[in-house]
Amino acid sequence: MYRYDNIDRQFLQERVAQYRDQVRRWQAGELSNDEFRPLRLQNGLYIQRHAPMLRVAVPYGLLRSEQLRRLAYVARTYDRGYGHFTTRHNMQFNWPKIEDTPDILAHLAAVDLHSIQTSGNCIRNITTDQFAGVAADEVIDPRPLAEILRQWSTFHPEFAFLPRKFKIAISGTRQDRAVTWFHDIGLHLVEGEGETGFRVIVGGGLGRTPIRGQVVREYLPWQHILTYCEAILRVYNRYGRRDNPFKARIKILVQSLGIEEFTRQVEAEWVHLKDGPATLTQAELDRVAAHFTAPDYAHLPADDFSFEQHKHDDKAFARWAERCVHAHRVPGYAALTLSLKKHGQAPGDISADQMDLIADLADRYSFGELRVSHEQNVILSDVRKSDLHAVWQAARAMGLTTPNIGLLTGIICCPGGDFCDLANAKSIPIANAIQARFDDLDYVFDIGEIDLNISGCMNACGHHHVGHIGVLGVDKNEAEFYQVTLGGRQGNDAQLGKVIGPSFSAEEMPDVVEKIIKVYLEHRHLDERFLDTLDRIGVDPFKNRVYEGRAHGKAKQSERKVA
Repeated sequence: MYRYDNIDRQFLQERVAQYRDQVRRWQAGELSNDEFRPLRLQNGLYIQRHAPMLRVAVPYGLLRSEQLRRLAYVARTYDRGYGHFTTRHNMQFNWPKIEDTPDILAHLAAVDLHSIQTSGNCIRNITTDQFAGVAADEVIDPRPLAEILRQWSTFHPEFAFLPRKFKIAISGTRQDRAVTWFHDIGLHLVEGEGETGFRVIVGGGLGRTPIRGQVVREYLPWQHILTYCEAILRVYNRYGRRDNPFKARIKILVQSLGIEEFTRQVEAEWVHLKDGPATLTQAELDRVAAHFTAPDYAHLPADDFSFEQHKHDDKAFARWAERCVHAHRVPGYAALTLSLKKHGQAPGDISADQMDLIADLADRYSFGELRVSHEQNVILSDVRKSDLHAVWQAARAMGLTTPNIGLLTGIICCPGGDFCDLANAKSIPIANAIQARFDDLDYVFDIGEIDLNISGCMNACGHHHVGHIGVLGVDKNEAEFYQVTLGGRQGNDAQLGKVIGPSFSAEEMPDVVEKIIKVYLEHRHLDERFLDTLDRIGVDPFKNRVYEGRAHGKAKQSERKVA
């Protein structure tokens, strides 16, 4: 992974010193709360419902073991012994004291971590596939380009005060796993004649106005990624709305202008940038790519006898391997996902002890590196198949091996009303209640692949719009209710889910999900996934089942009123 040099480290140290002085001036009354607010936000510090929250960047989801240990240290020393991984590869600490945050950032800077541009109207953390560099279906490793985008966008003077926050995702695989269709800019691999390039998607996003992005350029050679992104950002910076924060995202501008006119303006702007100083050269790509060279893989047979034997002898291990072990491009190796979705715990939360254990496992079994996924799990990317059983045993003791990756209880969930000041409703208790209802893992396996995503408000940090089943917390007469969508999905055929009807109370939600699952099981064909059945029979059978009891109750109530 990319290693900071002396210039990078000096930059971070100077940033910490600058922020430390800003906090000192605020404490001394030299800065008002209003003056301090944009300064702290530019360093990832929010004021949440109960306490401050510090968001730490994990660029394109990569961490060294020493960095994870430092996050564990911060969690123990300055928080309540845990952190939370978000759907954008970041880690959030929910209980730091404002006066401690300069020291926290200093500790992070010592291992090349920071909170720069994790908030504010700027280009946020660049994201990509959690299996980048090891995926069997990868055509180009997106990590060097993601790092180049990170360096280009950090403190870019022209894009420090955009109309609204801006998010970029890049995918280098044939099957998109980076949700590129729902980012402000999505860069999706396209294999051209003799040269690799990217389809450029613009104007996607979730939140209050969910929109699937549109193609602004079907094929862009990789050398022009920076200049073309800059052209898009210049058009957005010039014409994006600043009078209404709810209408300020680039997706609104694209919808307002129409994709043809937006494309025309971008292409006109690009004329002034194409082949200019920001055009990437092979030498520059090679320089950055040198940081992402393959580790010292051993020459191993593709199949490992001990791995197959352990699966044969141990049903629990076999079930875990089926859901949590992933194909690797190097024979004899595998990537594995450690689930942060143990039933009864807040999805995405990770304790300091778990961080330390994972760091130890990374050092021993995965060349000291790990990844964070937008599904809020942790990945060891380079594990010998012969070591998988040993890793499973160690991780199992710390509650990290729930075999629910891609299944109903592997829920994506934002912190919701338990922490977030923006939330309309709590998310974590709903996730826990659904997990409790479906606590039989054999049954969950039989149900098959289902993404269930929960957001506590319209900001959609839980990506509920793209869940096969999506749950959105809404405020209804100062009470917490939940709206349900069906049919959302990620990938190459990404779609937004559709609202099925009126919202439900918190108490109803486990029953609602159970009814949806029963309709699927009643109607599915052999080997048919949830989405396949939904697409074939439509939403109505699900909707009718979910609301039939409610409609009957309303009819009885109406009869009583007439009587």
